[in-house]
Amino acid sequence: MSSNISLQEAFNMASKTLVSNKLRSSLTMLGIIIGNASVITLVGLGRGAQTLAKNQLSNLGANVLFIVPGNNDTRRRGISFPKNLVLADANAISNQVPTVKKVAPQISTNEIVQSNSKSLSISIAGVTPEFLDVRSFEIDKGRFISKSDVKSARSYVVIGPDLQEEFFSKRSSSIGESIRIKDHTYEIIGILKPKGAVFGNNQDKNAYIPLSTMVNRITGKDPTYGVSLSFISVEAINKSKTSAAKFQITNLLRQRHKIIRDDDFAVRSQKDALNIVTNITSGLTFLLAGIGAVSLIVGGIGIMNIMLVSVSERTEEIGLRKAIGAKQSDILMQFLIEALILSSIGGLIGTTTGLTGVFLLGVITPLPASVGITTTLSTMLISGSIGLIFGVLPAKRASKLDPIVALRSL
Repeated sequence: MSSNISLQEAFNMASKTLVSNKLRSSLTMLGIIIGNASVITLVGLGRGAQTLAKNQLSNLGANVLFIVPGNNDTRRRGISFPKNLVLADANAISNQVPTVKKVAPQISTNEIVQSNSKSLSISIAGVTPEFLDVRSFEIDKGRFISKSDVKSARSYVVIGPDLQEEFFSKRSSSIGESIRIKDHTYEIIGILKPKGAVFGNNQDKNAYIPLSTMVNRITGKDPTYGVSLSFISVEAINKSKTSAAKFQITNLLRQRHKIIRDDDFAVRSQKDALNIVTNITSGLTFLLAGIGAVSLIVGGIGIMNIMLVSVSERTEEIGLRKAIGAKQSDILMQFLIEALILSSIGGLIGTTTGLTGVFLLGVITPLPASVGITTTLSTMLISGSIGLIFGVLPAKRASKLDPIVALRSL
């Protein structure tokens, strides 16, 4: 007697078998659940980091260039940056490059800042009035550093809103108050509007003093080069002139520094920074997705192992079914459907868990974590495919069991 069971019948039989072994079915699905949840959560994390970095870089301005000491090779190898990017270079760029609108030289260092009984280690920047426009900062209260402040090297400071909150949280305004930086007292003349972080540096917790004051009281002059700068921010006339400005600045600095071979500086645009960050974060996302994919494969191996055990335990059942006419294809279909059901349900639960994790990441962290519908559907499809692929071996083994051998154990 032969029998050809329908797909519906095979599905019903597979479902009943899985329900009758709830614990084993749950443990089998666990690997797929963890794998799916890992892939979606980690991809969401990677995309969140990428979006956050892009949002931060977008605040720099599309027509802003940054000139930093040291070339690409020295920066990659972590060599100390040379001190040959000087104030005279910034003045030359301002006077000799026609595509440049404004130039903002800057010296940055970390110092202990004190107010009343509280001390903090923060970033102090020596800047000029052009900094405000070039870097797109805005004043919330008071005023920014003026040309006369720089010319007279006055002891004035402009602080970020987070620093104001740290030192003067109970006061509506700290204008006119004083803070101490490296044994000198500075009067607060302005508070900036929130700007956010760039490359891990919270700009809202920084303090800004006149560039001349920074040189006279904190950093000093280099005996060889003069006033060494941390970097120079340059605003091109407009976005279309950015490339031309970059080319002209590079040629000017090569002439000034008498460069024959490798540059001792680097000129970076917002586009350059975005490309670097995109490459890094894309690689990070793929790495995280790969880690999650390994979890999925481990889950598939778990399905195969437990189903192989299941085949051994159900030898008598398979023998009886074959004895009453079940074909190899019927047995094969039932075990493949069992694997598909396990991987599909596990994939659905894992996907839901992963999406919940992505949502929570976006709520409790500054990362705008997100995951696309394509990634979600692809992950579910892959998890189902893994169930089928890793279910083939147990299903084939079950379908090829000799009914006579199987029934001997009864």
